[in-house]
Amino acid sequence: MQAFFIILGALIVLVLGLFIFSLFLPPVVKVERSLVIPATADRIFPLINVVRNWELWSPWKEQDPDISITYGEKDSGAGASYSWKSHNRNIGTGHMTITESRPDQYIATDTDFMNMGIAKGAFRLDPVGEGTLLTWSMTCNMGQHPLRKVMGLMMDKWVGNDFEKGLEGLKRLVVRN
Repeated sequence: MQAFFIILGALIVLVLGLFIFSLFLPPVVKVERSLVIPATADRIFPLINVVRNWELWSPWKEQDPDISITYGEKDSGAGASYSWKSHNRNIGTGHMTITESRPDQYIATDTDFMNMGIAKGAFRLDPVGEGTLLTWSMTCNMGQHPLRKVMGLMMDKWVGNDFEKGLEGLKRLVVRN
């Protein structure tokens, strides 16, 4: 019986510690990755602005080749969208919409991860000497829930790796063509 109370006490201390730790964590998490692609922005932009082109470079398509994708009525620019369903729990189900599109400069997205809420995404294309610096970012509001805020600590690692793979996929695609 004494072991039970020790385990229960340790569990209570752990949960309380997690709660207190989460009070000091920011509710908003940002993930950002950049890569220089040896091409002009006008060659890169259509690969992002046309949602059907995402299948050509998406890191999630590579993780689950059987992912089910449904496209919206509009193909490109603001209002273009697609939804996905995957049996891979790391990909899940969601919906992405382009909310802003400035040719060869910037694309903003809203991505609804269903049970995780909406993330604001962006692609920024900046000319540099060797080509174009492409920056892919995402901002999520994790809210005030302690577990979600702690999970936010892992977002950079989880999503950042996918962003790196996606940027590399875009680079391969552009360099190949």
